[in-house]
Amino acid sequence: MLLPCKNAVTESFPFGDDVAVYKVLEKMFALLSSGANVRITLKCDPDKALLLRDIYPAVQGGYYMNKHHWNTITIDGTVPDDELLAMIDDSYRLVVKGLPRADREQLARSTP
Repeated sequence: MLLPCKNAVTESFPFGDDVAVYKVLEKMFALLSSGANVRITLKCDPDKALLLRDIYPAVQGGYYMNKHHWNTITIDGTVPDDELLAMIDDSYRLVVKGLPRADREQLARSTP
């Protein structure tokens, strides 16, 4: 998964070894569970979140998250890889957009 490859991303396991949390400058943008059903939870624009849920049965409202802003995707092969990668990119961008300006500028300066 390409999550740790993004700029200024950290990975932690605050909920146990089977749930990885990915943050950009201490703000979460993804959770990846590796239990029996591999799932990823991503931030999403509310309108797009509903659209994705209509298109893909594997996309549900965010598990234990604000379902208005988060989707949980079961990684079962029904969501195309390019669509999943776009969802990850969107989540990262939404979180970066919500950072304070100084943090966004710091992030822009550190982008390779």
